[in-house]
Amino acid sequence: MRVVIAEDHALLREGLVLLLTSAGHEVAAVAGSGPEILPALLRHRPDVAVLDVRMPPDFRDEGLRAALEARRRLPGLPVLVLSQYVEESYAAELLGGGASGVGYLLKDRVGRVDEFLDALERVAGGGTALDPEVVTELMTRREGSPLDSLTPREREVLKLMAEGLDNTTIARTLVVTERAVSKHIGNVFLKLGLPPSDSGHRRVLAVLVYLHNV
Repeated sequence: MRVVIAEDHALLREGLVLLLTSAGHEVAAVAGSGPEILPALLRHRPDVAVLDVRMPPDFRDEGLRAALEARRRLPGLPVLVLSQYVEESYAAELLGGGASGVGYLLKDRVGRVDEFLDALERVAGGGTALDPEVVTELMTRREGSPLDSLTPREREVLKLMAEGLDNTTIARTLVVTERAVSKHIGNVFLKLGLPPSDSGHRRVLAVLVYLHNV
């Protein structure tokens, strides 16, 4: 898998390069500032891009802007965004297009190597990977929304869905049957006014886009 990395912190950047190459992936290019990102992505057209949200020169949202522009020019480009903190507006903007192949992780997740590599491969394959803390933040800020109608178990299932987990993994995590998970998912979509479908990552994006607009 070919990867382009955009990260201004030299130690983390080199750590990502070492981690990915050790896992058998090819790092096609690295960018240390906002203006370097888009040219690198357009030139190398990687299988997935790993981008920090805030990059020089202004340390605002240069990485996110580059990601959004790259996805506009290269439709379907998988992007895994890293952030130091939970920034709801950035997560919402990244997911707002409803496209596949998106991830939003907090930087400390990189230290959990297996989880990070799994998330990267999931995003590269067109799936989603949202940090559990990001999902929790999105859900708890939606007071007075249709989420209030969900049972505690349905909220657990929705949270795990939003993290990108499939039915089998959700069932194993909650120690229930896959049939029970499918039933909960159907109830979640029904209560949120969404089609009761559990067809892959589209269900996650549909739910999250809905959460951003309730």
